[in-house]
Amino acid sequence: MDRVALRGLKARGHHGVFPREREEGQTFIVDLVLGLDTRPAAADDDLAKTVHYGVVAEEVVDVVQGEPVDLIETLAERIAQQCLKHAGVQQVEVCVHKPDAPITVPFDDVTITITRSRV
Repeated sequence: MDRVALRGLKARGHHGVFPREREEGQTFIVDLVLGLDTRPAAADDDLAKTVHYGVVAEEVVDVVQGEPVDLIETLAERIAQQCLKHAGVQQVEVCVHKPDAPITVPFDDVTITITRSRV
């Protein structure tokens, strides 16, 4: 399986369990790895035979900016399900970063990484 990666997609969302997170929002960063067979697209040099990663990026931003959820686990699941709607995508790895999580000790980042496949 081939892999197309999108790294560092940034969007502002209002996700979290605390009222301040819901009211003020914060930046979330998403990394994706899409698993698909790129041979047909490469053979014919045809975008229609692969996944348009620009469209996927816009859809991911829409999910992050969309309906708030409490958990980044839920956000990651929603992103994965959106990616799997693309016919050629057989597998997706989603990593959601929450660099401004409300933690009382110094830290660099909080992430959740999930992998989902077509059944």
